[in-house]
Amino acid sequence: MIVASAQSYVPILTFASAAAYLAAAGVCHGRAKLSRTGAVLLGVAALLHAVVIGLGLTSPPRFGFGPALSMTAWLALLAYAVESINYPLMQLRWRLAVTGAVTVLLAWLFPGSPLKSATSELLPLHLALGLASYGLFAVAVWHAWLMTRAEARMREGPALLRDESADEGPKMLPLLTLERLTFRFVTLGFVLLTITILQGWFYSEHLYGAVTSSHWRWSHKTIFSLLSWVVFAALLWGRHSLGWRGQRAVRMVYAGAGLLLLSYVGYHFMLEVVLHRG
Repeated sequence: MIVASAQSYVPILTFASAAAYLAAAGVCHGRAKLSRTGAVLLGVAALLHAVVIGLGLTSPPRFGFGPALSMTAWLALLAYAVESINYPLMQLRWRLAVTGAVTVLLAWLFPGSPLKSATSELLPLHLALGLASYGLFAVAVWHAWLMTRAEARMREGPALLRDESADEGPKMLPLLTLERLTFRFVTLGFVLLTITILQGWFYSEHLYGAVTSSHWRWSHKTIFSLLSWVVFAALLWGRHSLGWRGQRAVRMVYAGAGLLLLSYVGYHFMLEVVLHRG
């Protein structure tokens, strides 16, 4: 009864979180400094979001593309909060707030399927590591986008800088700082993705409660995860050995993140929305 009662509050908490996110986005948009109101709204929204995520993992635990996107957005917001202590990333603030609102609603609309009882107690750790890598790569994508904007500003010259400065304030970090932060998040995400893949390789039978003739379960998720790993591995090698940077690096970040998105979120989106409705 306690669990059932708690689950009944999920829609209320979901809409409250989404409303707080959207209110925060409105307060933060176009402002160079985070106001106290904006900080409170973001904090309340993120806290409610965390409660919704926690309730989604209670009995019976459910998981799918909606919760995966929701957790990824929440982790990206957490990474932003930590990073903003040292770097003023005003450009991301309102956009992340809107993303949080959209994903928390998606998790409520598409909660996914209940996890099978035969799965292992190691599965939550496996999912947590994978989602943590999702969150880190999501922040890397945001930074790669900011790199593109910074390069565009440099090409357009002082006129564009004056116009945007008048509208939005001094928000843009130096290009080299953005590049360094992008690769920092790519590296951390790559480490967690590697651990997740290795865990799936060695403990596949225990994770999913299935007895197979081999350790590896070939599927769409496996193939796209490996392709993403190859792209990020090539990017980090190219950065270290060949000095890759700029738009080449940005395109590879987008490509790797896109493949990783297809590996779980895209796969379950097809199962839960497209094929289910078909």
